[in-house]
Amino acid sequence: MKIFTSITDPGVAALLMSGGIGVLRTDTLYGVVADAQNEEAVDRIYRLKARDEAKSPIVLVASVDQLFDDIDQPSLLNSYWPGKVSIILPAVKAPQWISRDNHSVAYRLPAKPSLQSLLSETGPLIAPSANPEGLQPASTIREAQAYFGDAVDFYVDEGKVEDDSPSRLIRITSNGEVEELR
Repeated sequence: MKIFTSITDPGVAALLMSGGIGVLRTDTLYGVVADAQNEEAVDRIYRLKARDEAKSPIVLVASVDQLFDDIDQPSLLNSYWPGKVSIILPAVKAPQWISRDNHSVAYRLPAKPSLQSLLSETGPLIAPSANPEGLQPASTIREAQAYFGDAVDFYVDEGKVEDDSPSRLIRITSNGEVEELR
């Protein structure tokens, strides 16, 4: 298990691209991250968190080009992104281990430049909050380590989360309607 002090350390991307999982600061809170295209890594996070198998994970992307499905209105997404806005989209091509039984995927394009850079290198990452299901999300790496110990491959310590407000959540339906959920 490695501890990094920067998300831009080349070791972070290398571990993710080789199927590793880790804890890093997203644009909202600390998340447990893995390559969204690696079923084994995604399943590892579900087991680690004891996450409800029916819940789809949030998928962080660097651009609309990293979405699993084609979209009719990329300009609509770009009117919300980048930023703390998670957008649920219908899923047809997304792998089952991402869409689960929901037939949709929640995506977020973070405004944090270092995270965008990592996502450009690794591709889309799942990033559920860094906590076992039902417990308070970790606001520091020390708290995340208390939850997960050596069960993850790396931690990136970027200080304490001061603003733990959730992302805004919207759904864009298959007919293009926008629903504000949070």
